[in-house]
Amino acid sequence: MRIAIAQINCTVGDITGNVAKIIDAVRQAKTAGAELVITPELAISGYPPSDLLLRETFCQACAAGLMELVKAVGDITLVVGHPNFEEGKLYNAASVIHQGKIIHTYHKRILNKSPFFNETYYFDTGTKPCIFELNGIKFGIFICSDFWIGNPSIAPTRSECHILLVLSASAYHINKQVSRYQITHRFIKQTGIAVIHANLVGGQDELVFDGASFAMNHRGELTHQLQEFAEVIELIDIHNQQPTKGQLAAPQLPIASIYQALCLGVKDYIRKNGFPGALLGLSGGVDSALTLAIAVDALGADNVRTVMMPSQYTADISLADANEMVELLGIKHYQCSIQSLFDQYLSTVEADLHISPDPNGSNTMPENLQARIRGTLLMALSNQSGSIVLTTGNKSEMAVGYCTLYGDMAGGFAVLKDVSKTMVYQLCEYRNQISPVIPVRIIQRAPSAELRANQTDQDTLPPYEILDAIIEAYVEKNYSPAEIMALNHNEADVARVIHLIHMNEYKRRQSPPGIRITHCDFGTAWHYPITSNYQAWSIPKDG
Repeated sequence: MRIAIAQINCTVGDITGNVAKIIDAVRQAKTAGAELVITPELAISGYPPSDLLLRETFCQACAAGLMELVKAVGDITLVVGHPNFEEGKLYNAASVIHQGKIIHTYHKRILNKSPFFNETYYFDTGTKPCIFELNGIKFGIFICSDFWIGNPSIAPTRSECHILLVLSASAYHINKQVSRYQITHRFIKQTGIAVIHANLVGGQDELVFDGASFAMNHRGELTHQLQEFAEVIELIDIHNQQPTKGQLAAPQLPIASIYQALCLGVKDYIRKNGFPGALLGLSGGVDSALTLAIAVDALGADNVRTVMMPSQYTADISLADANEMVELLGIKHYQCSIQSLFDQYLSTVEADLHISPDPNGSNTMPENLQARIRGTLLMALSNQSGSIVLTTGNKSEMAVGYCTLYGDMAGGFAVLKDVSKTMVYQLCEYRNQISPVIPVRIIQRAPSAELRANQTDQDTLPPYEILDAIIEAYVEKNYSPAEIMALNHNEADVARVIHLIHMNEYKRRQSPPGIRITHCDFGTAWHYPITSNYQAWSIPKDG
């Protein structure tokens, strides 16, 4: 027999659109001779539906969508993910549809309790397995964390099941596919059961689902690997109750997957939320350059605009480099000096509020004024055009508060929110290997906010390779200060960075959503109190 994986991009709440997409996938599969079609987890509702599940009308609409599929499927068999309200309980379910009937419904038995998907808040736990037979082949059904979290007690035996179908909405983070392979190999070694994964693809708020669906036979051999970050209807031929060797998408370097994840995250956030385009402030620096490259690759040059807003501290080479990149990409660009506005602000705060800049340069008020003037101008252009402002700050800056509320943080979507500064440089190098769009001097120059004379980031921060290593160890790996010091970082740097991370939580709470690419982002995975007297490490007196 022939099975089709429908690796589709569903939108949360667009039940009509999702059902139409599933029906189209079924038609394609049937035309290609498939007898069984598998969709991702909660394909009818989109994933994760979150508090929409608390609305009775939403669950009723999902049930109506399921009935529409029952009528439309015909003589092909469809396994589809959906919310299922039954006997006063709500389940994360998968139904098997054939010839105008639901012949089986499976309820997810291991609910995800992670910070990203707290399913126990919404769903009740299923209790029964599901095995169905088609053309002499016994299929089992798992839904996502049934498989990924794993529980030997719920796994079928080889006598009960030939092929396990796993409906997933497994979100991307760096090297996620490696862990998926490892878990699948372990399961197959324990059970001897072949596995077919159907994973969701697409951007949903901070999350990106990478697709990358695959199949392995009972020996743990990879027989099919679908493309990452793309909608695909893939056919799998079954012989002797096992998937036979088929298409294997070429593996990608991690940096290429990261870049594609960022592009898909931007594309779907803007497309699914109905924005006509994007705009951003261009500075001549590396962060805005990378953000611009991603935006153009995601949306097309016609849908992206940039604004250069120089002050007296903006270097001539910053203007030149920004203009060169704009010409290379062929986008619409504005230039608007903020010097006169900046001078007026300084005059007003000095005359009326009796505030003047510190002559030694320690007062950040003038720096923040420049950032906030730029943020105001960008938001004015956003109001006029309807386009969303993409902020350009990276994870390193967000971690230690090297950003300005209502200034460079002003906007609707933070493309690099989970991308460290060192990774920003790696992504720029990668993008230029595809085609040179980021001027080399932008990459080679010492990073600077250019908010005062002769400023560089390292005036107040450790070198980024040190800063990022400490942030990764503390935020993503949850290392203690002592464990971080054991990685050859000095006490003063570790103490200061940890202190900055905690004291700037109030800023991160007010930042726009951004794309998650690591195991622990500053959005859905990070839950620290703003008000806390806990000291992970006391700050040295000279810090």
